[in-house]
Amino acid sequence: MQKEIVEQDALLFEAILSLRDLEECRAFFQDLCTVAELKAMAQRLEVAQLLDQGLIYNDILQRTGASSATISRVNRALQYGADGYKTVLPRLNK
Repeated sequence: MQKEIVEQDALLFEAILSLRDLEECRAFFQDLCTVAELKAMAQRLEVAQLLDQGLIYNDILQRTGASSATISRVNRALQYGADGYKTVLPRLNK
């Protein structure tokens, strides 16, 4: 079962890597995700940016409307995760 999940993940990631530009990416994710899922992912990325900039939870909550649980989860991923945010955030700041 675990191998099947890994293969499904690989297919998804290969599909994402095959996208050529912002419009293709937007269209793919609009087809793949619900509006709520897209908003949640965008909010998590914004929270990660703000945490990376040193903002405190209350300021992030006011700016984004994210729950304290979401902010905490993103912070935990920044500190102890797979370094996905740490890879992406500097590239977005360029």
